[in-house]
Amino acid sequence: MDPDRAARPLRRGREARATGDRTQASLRAEIGASWKRVLRSGVDPEQSTESVLLQPDEIEHRRRSTALGEVMPVLGEGLASLADAAQQIVVITDAEGRVLWRQGNPGVLRRADDICLEEGAAWSETTTGTNAIGTALASRAAVQVHASEHFVRTLQNWTCAAAPVRDPRDGRILGVVDISGPVSTVHPMTLALVGSVARLAESEIRTGHLVAIDRLRSVATPLLARLGGRALAVDVHGWPAAVIGMPPVDRLPLPKSLRPGRTWLPSLGMCRVEPLPGGWLLQVADGPSDGPPRRVVLDLSRPQRLAVSVVGPVGTWTQRLSPRHAELLYALALHREGRTASELAEDVFGDPTRTVTVRAEISRIRRHLAEVLTHRPYRLGEGVEVEVIHPEHPGDLLPRSTAPVVVRARTAV
Repeated sequence: MDPDRAARPLRRGREARATGDRTQASLRAEIGASWKRVLRSGVDPEQSTESVLLQPDEIEHRRRSTALGEVMPVLGEGLASLADAAQQIVVITDAEGRVLWRQGNPGVLRRADDICLEEGAAWSETTTGTNAIGTALASRAAVQVHASEHFVRTLQNWTCAAAPVRDPRDGRILGVVDISGPVSTVHPMTLALVGSVARLAESEIRTGHLVAIDRLRSVATPLLARLGGRALAVDVHGWPAAVIGMPPVDRLPLPKSLRPGRTWLPSLGMCRVEPLPGGWLLQVADGPSDGPPRRVVLDLSRPQRLAVSVVGPVGTWTQRLSPRHAELLYALALHREGRTASELAEDVFGDPTRTVTVRAEISRIRRHLAEVLTHRPYRLGEGVEVEVIHPEHPGDLLPRSTAPVVVRARTAV
């Protein structure tokens, strides 16, 4: 394909749209619809594509918080070598159009910096006009945007194709896989390629979900066997892993603010909700009842097997801990009155400004400890009994940790 010849009618279409001459406007339907959205949002075709980049801590937080990170080998390795050979780059964004990863031809990566197509940049339609990333997100469909089809003029020397990646567990869009390059690298098969890679990524997520359901089932089955009445275990998306005392159910719609305790679910009625690793235990309540006090055991006795155990109304479950999560929980166990994000940053990093990292890590911990770990300030809840199991020799407490709160505890003895 001759790029200059292909771009010629697009330029005419651009000028026709700008002047209101509908007889000459020859933009494709999906591009025309995008231009209408962009015009309504107030994007200037003469503007720069510069945007305020996300901070490194925020980029890392978003990478860890999305299922796209789990399938990066599929998204990246499957395309990077092809993109490099074709003088193009692969870009992966989140659902907001923020660039989380990019790789490909080194020369094109340098040119991409000139248009702010770099990690942390914003590429939604409302920020950078019609482009494959933003338009794929807005239209929820794969799209190719070539040359003058870009609304912002500084992008007319680029060609790009992108496809959204959907989470098969709940249907929401996780982000976009995109291939971009200079206008001379346009190829008719690029759109089909990104679409295929996006579907492959969704398949990988689906396979991982089935493995997670099996893991949850192995934890939940012995708990359910000890319960009377109706109960079931579901993952965080509402997919059932095990059921007792009632017929099998389809996916349950769970409220976004689901918390441990008594909760009304339209499909089941009043339920007692208890956390499980990777999901929830839902016990259909026949009447009001209160569970026994909860107890948290933070086991730091073995550096290679750090863990936290929670004793709840239906039994005990244990969650392995990373060294960082062990440090944070240890700081909270020492300060039962609670700690702000800044105080925890000082406890763990010796730097009170690292609050973004603290909030991100606490958010991950609360996925499993939401019923005993509260916030504003962060603290282990009132009425929760907390026990810390130390190593036999105090100097062996988290031996590789440099967190001030841990170092002080080791040296105090």
